[in-house]
Amino acid sequence: MKKRALISVSDKNGVAAFAKELHELGFEIVSTGGTKKAIAEAGVPVIGVSDVTGFPEILEGRVKTLNPLIHGGLLAKFDDSSHQAQLEKHQIHPIQVVCVNLYPFQQTIAKPDVTVEDAIENIDIGGPAMLRASAKNHAHVTVVVDPIDYETVITQLKENDIVDAATKRKLAAKVFRHTAAYDAMIAEYMTELAEEEQPEKLTVTYELKQALRYGENPHQKASFYRKPLGSVFSIANATQLHGKELSYNNINDTDAALQIVKEFDGPAAVAVKHMNPCGVGNGTDIYDAFSKAFAADPVSIFGGIIALNREVNAQTATKLHEIFLEIIIAPSFSAEALEILQGKKNLRLLTIPFEGNKKTEKRLTSIEGGLLAQDYDTYGLEEANITVATTREPTEEEWQSLKLGWKVVKHVKSNAIVVNNSDQTLGIGAGQMNRVGSAKIAIEQAGKAVEGATMASDAFFPMNDTVEAAAKAGITAIIQPGGSIKDQESIEKANEYGLAMVFTGVRHFKH
Repeated sequence: MKKRALISVSDKNGVAAFAKELHELGFEIVSTGGTKKAIAEAGVPVIGVSDVTGFPEILEGRVKTLNPLIHGGLLAKFDDSSHQAQLEKHQIHPIQVVCVNLYPFQQTIAKPDVTVEDAIENIDIGGPAMLRASAKNHAHVTVVVDPIDYETVITQLKENDIVDAATKRKLAAKVFRHTAAYDAMIAEYMTELAEEEQPEKLTVTYELKQALRYGENPHQKASFYRKPLGSVFSIANATQLHGKELSYNNINDTDAALQIVKEFDGPAAVAVKHMNPCGVGNGTDIYDAFSKAFAADPVSIFGGIIALNREVNAQTATKLHEIFLEIIIAPSFSAEALEILQGKKNLRLLTIPFEGNKKTEKRLTSIEGGLLAQDYDTYGLEEANITVATTREPTEEEWQSLKLGWKVVKHVKSNAIVVNNSDQTLGIGAGQMNRVGSAKIAIEQAGKAVEGATMASDAFFPMNDTVEAAAKAGITAIIQPGGSIKDQESIEKANEYGLAMVFTGVRHFKH
C-alpha cells in the first residue's frame, strides 16, 4: 500500500521539517496552497490536492478538499475488504497521516478593526471536515492538529513503522477537542453578532493556563483555564513577576480583589481574605490608599491578597514588605519596589494592564449536572434611582462615605454589611444568616471608629433592628436598597435617631 500524508495547515511552524521527515520515511506528500508552497521551497517533493482530485480549487479556495477522492482515503477501513474493493474501483488512495490545523478565526476576530466579512471568511470548512473524518477513523489514520505532536509521530514511525493505537487515540481526542473549541468560538461570535442573549445552547471554550497542585483543599484536584479573547483586565491574563506558583484559592481571592479595585478611579487599595474584602482604602496616592486599607483591619490582612490600582513605588513596597502577604497585584512595580518585595521568595507579584479591555462577560457557576450563567454585577450608583427616605438628608461627607460603602458591599458575601468613612472601610460583616448578625460583626470590628461612620447593606432591612443597632453604635447615615414590606418601620427608627437613610432600589446579593 502506497503511504500517503495529507498536509494543510495555517500554522506552518515546523511543517516543512515534518514533511521532510515523512518523505524520507517513504510517504507521498499531498498539500494545498501556501502549505504546498512552503513544503516545496524546503526541497520536499509535494503534489497538489487538485492533482489528486482532478478538480481545481474553486470559489476563492472555499472548495479544495471536499471531494470523495480525499475523504474516501481518510475514512476507509484498511482492514475491510469491501472498503478496499471500493477504493480500488474508484482509484482512491488511502491516506495514513493527516496534518491539518485551521484558519485563524481566533486571531482574526481578536483584531480591533476586524470586519464581519473577514471573520466569516476565516471560518474553516474543509479543515474541520478532514480532521473529524480522520479522527473518526483513527484506528487506521494518524491525525495531527498540534505542531507539538510532530516529533512523537515521527519518532514512532521511525522506530516501529507505525504509530501505536494509544497515541492515535490521544491524537484523535485532541482533534475533537480542537474542533469543538473552534466551533464554540465561532458559535459565540455569531451569537453575539445576532444579539441572542439567551441561546438555546450555551457553547463555551477555555484553554488550559496551568495545572494546579490542588484545589480548595489538598485532596481536591484542580486546573486553571482561561477564556480565549477574554477580558484583559483579569487574573487569567496576569503576568507573574515573582514568587511561587499560584494556588486555586490564590486565583479566586485575587479575582475577588480585582473585581473590587475595578470600582475605583482614584488611587485605591483592596485587601481580600477568603473571597471577602477585609480592608479597602482610597487616598491621595497609592501609599495613602494602602495605609488606609491596612489600618481598616490589620489583623485579617495577615496572609491576604492585595490589589492596587496604581504602580507600586518604593515607599508602598516598604510598608507591604512589613506584612506577611500571599499576593500583590498592580498595574506595575517600580524597579526599587521590585527589589524590596523580591526579598520575600514566596510572595507572588503580579501585573495586569489596568487600562486594558474591560469587556463584559457572563459569570458561569457550575452546579452538579448543570451550569448557571448570569451577567456580572456591574450596576453602580450612577445607574440607581436614589431616594432619601428619611427626614434628614446626608451631608456631603456622608454622601462620599455612602458611595464608598456601596462600591464595597456588593463584593461582600451576603448577608453583607459594611461600616466605613469616606476614605476606608472600618468593619465588614459577611455571610451571616441574618442581617443584624452581619451588622453587629461590622460594628464590633469598627470599634471606636464607628462613631460618625456610615453603613451600607447589600439588601433591604426586613426589620428595624439593624437601624437601631447602627444608631446606638454612633452611625449617622445608611445606604440600602429598600423594598421591604416593613421599610416604614426602618424609616421611622432612623428618623427617631436622626439618621439619614438612602434607598437605591437595587440589591447586591452575592452567594
